[in-house]
Amino acid sequence: MAISQEISYRLERLILDGGLAPGQKIPSERQLASRLRVSRAIIREALHELQGRGVIETRHGKGSFVASLVAGAEDLDEQGPLMHLFEGHPRTLYDLLEVREQLEGQAAFLAAQRATSLDRHRITKAFRALEDTDPLSNAKPDHGFHLAIVEASHNPILVHVLNGLKNMMLLTVQAAVSNLNPREEMRKTIVRQHRQLYDAVISAKPASARKVAMAHVRFVSDMLKDMEQQGDKVIRASHIPGAIAPDQSGIDFRRHSP
Repeated sequence: MAISQEISYRLERLILDGGLAPGQKIPSERQLASRLRVSRAIIREALHELQGRGVIETRHGKGSFVASLVAGAEDLDEQGPLMHLFEGHPRTLYDLLEVREQLEGQAAFLAAQRATSLDRHRITKAFRALEDTDPLSNAKPDHGFHLAIVEASHNPILVHVLNGLKNMMLLTVQAAVSNLNPREEMRKTIVRQHRQLYDAVISAKPASARKVAMAHVRFVSDMLKDMEQQGDKVIRASHIPGAIAPDQSGIDFRRHSP
């Protein structure tokens, strides 16, 4: 990997970890070159790469700033900055699962309270489609089942947020399908959790629906982490070969606010 790519990767790590926040000004080329002990030409190339991926933006006469990664659904397609960060930084899979656990738990709670007869019909249809699909290739119907529950929450903000993130969330479902479903015991647990979630929402049991929805996503996250800790490779739907391991740069950029 070229030095400029290593530098851009380290800067992306700082953004993911909150060391550089959306809207925050990036330190000057001179400051970065001094702190990272590389030439300004390499810094310039690294920043150019980040700009090309939409991770940072340059404002004429003001400098470079961290871009808003989740400004709207239009920014979350396969070419958006958040997708690029997902591809290059394995830990973002677990960040996304944390978001799913909280938001889908609340969506299930609200859906159990608010679902209309039409909502219940759609949820049932999505659940049947999931049941009828090969568990080794059912990422889309799995995701469709969860989205049907989200839409039944009748909370437009919640629906908008999760719909805007749907491409990212689909990748977390695909990770479960690729890594967990081939293992019989894990697959049986996931099938059972889906049935429990369906029953809780259809039976209008909000507390139970939230508990099951959160436990389901947490199970997926925990099992994937266990696999990695045991030395097994976790298959991700998107991955950039050759990404260097995360490192500690020792630089605190919080002090360089605009």
